[in-house]
Amino acid sequence: MQWDLGAQGLALLVAMSLAFGAFTQLAFLGRGAWWAGVVATVGALLLGLIVSEVWFGWATEVELQPNIDGLSFDEVLVSYLIGGVIVLVARYMTRDRTREPTPA
Repeated sequence: MQWDLGAQGLALLVAMSLAFGAFTQLAFLGRGAWWAGVVATVGALLLGLIVSEVWFGWATEVELQPNIDGLSFDEVLVSYLIGGVIVLVARYMTRDRTREPTPA
């Protein structure tokens, strides 16, 4: 396997991962551990590398558009959007349920 991720593609992947980590940290603000955003950032970076360079690494630039300096941008973006839905579902599942229900 040949990795063809260039500096611009890697910088974009890091920026997207940082944005995903910030989104996760904001979603769990005051509810989760302080390191939730860090774990999400590292996980998103690894996921982006796997999606771009392993799952779609065989495709050429003609087959995958936009391909930004070796980064399969659309495929990585879709995986981050799916991850964002998972974060929102996890946030919903961990919401505060200790409040007393209002009487009917």
